[in-house]
Amino acid sequence: MSGPRPLHRIEYRAVMAARALVRPLPMTAVLAIGALLGRAFHFFDRSHRRLALQNLEAAFPGRPARERAAIARDMFVHFGHLLTVLLKFSTMTPNQMLACVEFEGEDRVRAAHALNKGVLLFTGHFGYWEINALVHALALYPMAVLARPLDNPLLHDLLERVRGLTGNSVIYRKGALRRVLRALAANQAVALLIDQHIHTDAVLVDFFNRPAATTTALAALALRTGAPVIPVFALPLPGGRFRMVYEHAVEPPDATDPDAIRLFTQRCTDVLEMYVRRYPGLWLWMHRRWRDVDPESVKGMFPAASAEED
Repeated sequence: MSGPRPLHRIEYRAVMAARALVRPLPMTAVLAIGALLGRAFHFFDRSHRRLALQNLEAAFPGRPARERAAIARDMFVHFGHLLTVLLKFSTMTPNQMLACVEFEGEDRVRAAHALNKGVLLFTGHFGYWEINALVHALALYPMAVLARPLDNPLLHDLLERVRGLTGNSVIYRKGALRRVLRALAANQAVALLIDQHIHTDAVLVDFFNRPAATTTALAALALRTGAPVIPVFALPLPGGRFRMVYEHAVEPPDATDPDAIRLFTQRCTDVLEMYVRRYPGLWLWMHRRWRDVDPESVKGMFPAASAEED
């Protein structure tokens, strides 16, 4: 990662100023500021607004245009909320964090750990996924989070510090496989997002009836280690509170099936799609999730990566 540029420093100072602003405020006020920020981006960011509407039209062709436009507005507001809430949580004590959340299905995680094979947690760019990672470590066990570095090195370092506030660790791409396998062997949880378009270590699965290149890492790791795969979703509640929902573990296919990785990846993607359909304003519709992909160029190479990892 290269050193910070002048624009990086400006972005960092703006984020730190926002963090100082929300520190003394109640969560309801933090959400109000996030809503204003989200509405401003919705108004000024025409390119992402247009992309969100295109994605929504393809995903919900039967819904009226005004309804899709309302979902897009809600989505921008939500990501304003996500930013300000994350900044607020970065200033809170563990007890203050836990006072803002409730849990549903957390016994499924404890039962999964009882198998002593580690646990794979997954979600998407949906709801309050960063908040879930923070409070998961407080209520259950610290986890390792698979992530990509931010382009802004100053914000990258800030986010890494925030992610580690409650004892979590971050695993980046280089050397990831070995570190993930080590964590699972130690019966730790590893969390990752499955809704980013990627060109390698991917399979094509259906997401809103469109082919989407999706990471094979989750399925490959689960089939290799036997670690249970649990979907997790962080939802907003009234009054500035949040619910962490742990779904039933996804049933793995027969590991001897030559199409097992794609089948497993599809099953996990189906759970994410179910939640996005249920709460469409909480997912990142302005992301280029679907792109023209040559199926022959999208390979599931993750299981064979061990010899190449450092």
